[in-house]
Amino acid sequence: MSPEKLTMMANQIAAFFKTQPGTDGAERLAAHLNDFWDPRMRAQFFAHLEAGGQGLDPLVVDAAQFVRRPAEA
Repeated sequence: MSPEKLTMMANQIAAFFKTQPGTDGAERLAAHLNDFWDPRMRAQFFAHLEAGGQGLDPLVVDAAQFVRRPAEA
């Protein structure tokens, strides 16, 4: 998946969680990524983040600390 598509998807999820009450949006966004993104997508997410994370919403960047990093193959 391209970094642009991954960024778009992550930012759409962040937009949803920004509309929800509470201050745990980063944790809830990360839980969604952990539940619904397969390890390959999460690996691509971390690769994009480590390359600078261009275009990622700040909430997505904050959520990264709670996202499970897939095992190295």
